[in-house]
Amino acid sequence: MTDTVKGPASYFPSIEKKYGRSIAEWKDLIRTSPLTKHMELVGWLKTEHGLGHGHANALVAHTLAEDSGK
Repeated sequence: MTDTVKGPASYFPSIEKKYGRSIAEWKDLIRTSPLTKHMELVGWLKTEHGLGHGHANALVAHTLAEDSGK
């Protein structure tokens, strides 16, 4: 029996398929951005990289949570 992925990570397969970058690449971009606030990063991913709001939000939420140890 496999566990269903929940939360932001549930978007990861479709993000990789739709935008052609691995999740690790997206996280590296987020981490190297001079922006630090959640919604600033979401807006940046949307405008500069063409991500949809839900995908950008999932990547930022997961990356920031991971970096804060949550």
